[in-house]
Amino acid sequence: MTPRICVSILPKNMAEAQKLIEKAQDAQADFVEVRMDYLEETRNLKDLTASTKIPFIATNKLESERGFFSGSEIERQQTLLNAAECGFKYIDVDFRSPKRNETVAKLKSLGAKVIVSYHKFDGILNISSLEKILDEQIASGADICKIVLTAKQIEDNLPVLSFVSFASTKAKLVCFCMGTEGKTSRLLSPVFGAFFTFASLDEDSQTAAGQMSIKEMRAAYKLLGIG
Repeated sequence: MTPRICVSILPKNMAEAQKLIEKAQDAQADFVEVRMDYLEETRNLKDLTASTKIPFIATNKLESERGFFSGSEIERQQTLLNAAECGFKYIDVDFRSPKRNETVAKLKSLGAKVIVSYHKFDGILNISSLEKILDEQIASGADICKIVLTAKQIEDNLPVLSFVSFASTKAKLVCFCMGTEGKTSRLLSPVFGAFFTFASLDEDSQTAAGQMSIKEMRAAYKLLGIG
């Protein structure tokens, strides 16, 4: 198996987005996550989706989610709906959004695949809590369930990978730990059944703590004989 990697980019404008997407394509990314919360304007999104066959993921993170979007929930929803209308294949909807189920339903009516994402920035969760979140994500209509935690010590990766190994038979799952100590699960989660994992474009372009570059990840997979 060849682990799938999504490169996350944080462009300020469309010109920068095009440049970063070209680099992601050259790096053989399987998906590109475009962080909408940092874009100055999102009017010409069709120019992006027309530029490559790599499937795009639209994400719009609030400041409380370590993002940059400071508008209303209605405005955030509209940005995501616009991305779906412009050809983004996957749209990321926050698990805690008060408009989560409404947004999921609207996105599905537009033909987009929905990622319902849960983030915990201060540690991990026990297996029963993870199962509860996963069940709620599935019930909300998620096509992909994303659960991202934060490792405080390297041992924190073990229960998360164990969860991935059985939960990925129940749903398409993206699940790993952030942080410097979370690199093990970030790298190995696809080996245990995760649908894909995340990487930065290069060492200077991290969009989350502990992110490795796609080049580093591909090299590690090759070394392990799995890529």
